[in-house]
Amino acid sequence: MSESQAPLDLSNGETAVRVAGLYKSFDGIEVLKGIDLEVKSGETLVIIGGSGCGKSVFLRHMVGLFQPDEGTVEIFGTDLAHADERTLDRVRRRISMVFQGSALFNSMTVEENVGLALREHRVFDEATIRTTVLDKLVMVGLENAAKKLPETLSGGMKKRVALARALAIDPEIILYDEPTAELDPLIAQNIDNLVRDLQHRLQKTAVVVTHDMVHAFKIADRIGMLHEGILIFLGTPEEIRKSDHPVISRFIRREGMGQA
Repeated sequence: MSESQAPLDLSNGETAVRVAGLYKSFDGIEVLKGIDLEVKSGETLVIIGGSGCGKSVFLRHMVGLFQPDEGTVEIFGTDLAHADERTLDRVRRRISMVFQGSALFNSMTVEENVGLALREHRVFDEATIRTTVLDKLVMVGLENAAKKLPETLSGGMKKRVALARALAIDPEIILYDEPTAELDPLIAQNIDNLVRDLQHRLQKTAVVVTHDMVHAFKIADRIGMLHEGILIFLGTPEEIRKSDHPVISRFIRREGMGQA
């Protein structure tokens, strides 16, 4: 979190996400082992941990892509595991996801990718969609790339398009899956700054999964650490820096980012 960004007051905020007793296994292998946490509206919660610790599986439960074996995942009070299709669709319209690989359609231009969900929902007329798309592209600094195809873009530009697409439906919650993965350090830093500035300006609720401690420290209000499917830490960036838990200390030291 930048020095100029005031800490978010989480004491009285609405709970956007509540996870209780979340267990998930695949082929008999436990991936998540009883996760409990809450995310307040407007908060940026970053989930860290090594490869295979369950970060992405955890994230996918928040949009109903996975169903818990046990436990609940509630979005603004709605239990996704027991919601009917109409309710689930209504909740999903309040959530956007930025996928690790950006997940852009190569046959569509940048502006078509960004406006895809708006056209699918058929809520707005075409003029409103075009205005919204341009507005979001301006937010991410890609207003001049609207007519380009994804294959002509750099990795960092693709991430920006994916973020613009996530913002297009004006979600209340944005989920990020490894937003700086496979980017060189300079481009990753630019994405860090963009995510942090947009979160600060728009006050969206965000849940970010990453193994990148530089990214985590720059954008997080709170950080949770998953290790072998267990949430072993949940607290502020300052608190995790001071933690003497051996797994946490080793992870931060291995990433070489303890002072980032």
